Amino acid sequence: MGYVGEMTMAIRTEMAKAIVGQDETVEGLLTGLYAEGHVLLEGVPGLAKTLMVKALAAAIGAGFKRIQFTPDLMPADVIGTNVFDLRTSEFRPRHGPVFTDLLLADEINRTPPKTQAALLEAMEERQVTIDGEPFPLSPLFTVFATQNPIEYEGTYPLPEAQLDRFLLKLAIAYPSAQEEEELLHRYQSGFKPHDLTALGLRRVADLETIRRCREEIARVVVEDGVVSYLDRLVRATRTSVQVSLGGSPRAAVALLLAAKAAAAMAGRGFVVPDDIQRLAYPVLRHRLILRPEAEIEGLQADDIIRGIIAETKVPR
Repeated sequence: MGYVGEMTMAIRTEMAKAIVGQDETVEGLLTGLYAEGHVLLEGVPGLAKTLMVKALAAAIGAGFKRIQFTPDLMPADVIGTNVFDLRTSEFRPRHGPVFTDLLLADEINRTPPKTQAALLEAMEERQVTIDGEPFPLSPLFTVFATQNPIEYEGTYPLPEAQLDRFLLKLAIAYPSAQEEEELLHRYQSGFKPHDLTALGLRRVADLETIRRCREEIARVVVEDGVVSYLDRLVRATRTSVQVSLGGSPRAAVALLLAAKAAAAMAGRGFVVPDDIQRLAYPVLRHRLILRPEAEIEGLQADDIIRGIIAETKVPR
């Protein structure tokens, strides 16, 4: 097992002190962090989305801030603004919560597009501009945004340009019966999820650790046949009769980077087609716009992706 695999196991072990189950979601969070991408978490309330990000931040010793997106939130509340200092008679920048390592954008679809757009520059370039002056963000800066898939009243759906900035969209399901019973037993024993120190959750990584992981991931080999397979999958989304907008070249790059991270996390120095197939869902599901006829039939993006995978020849 390589360095990435060892560190992944250590981080997941610490996060398990606060999180019961949700293995796929935790893996997705780490994939986004390693691949320098942002993650959109979609699930009903009460599935520990906030707690997962807080536990990840604690395990890697990263800064954590949370923004509760509301209809009256302004761009300056996110990125900051210049304020007048009476002592120096000068304007000085007051940084907003975006200046952190891991940013939880809670219920991001509850704020108007103008405020949603305030995150675009930060997510794409890892910097923000305040009154014409650019300010760099943390090398670890990662947005973990949440949205409720059920309640749409009073929400502002994310535009395609912003959705495309997210490396992954993770659909969080309810825990299994065994996991939920384990959760109840923990609470019965005095489990307090918001006191991570009392849970014994330790820091097992830091910025240098993540930097080393990213360097190892960059060296993961992707053979030409696998690259061609990945490209054919993404291009097939553009020609599907059920899709009006398929995956862009950015989607193909995102799938490549996510697959390399997944391979390294599994202890491999090379990508296999199974990595591509498994990550095609979280990488592509938020980038596809289905035709009205497909939606009337009850199809979802995952159904289209599943069909494309089944029809695309896998390389040896």
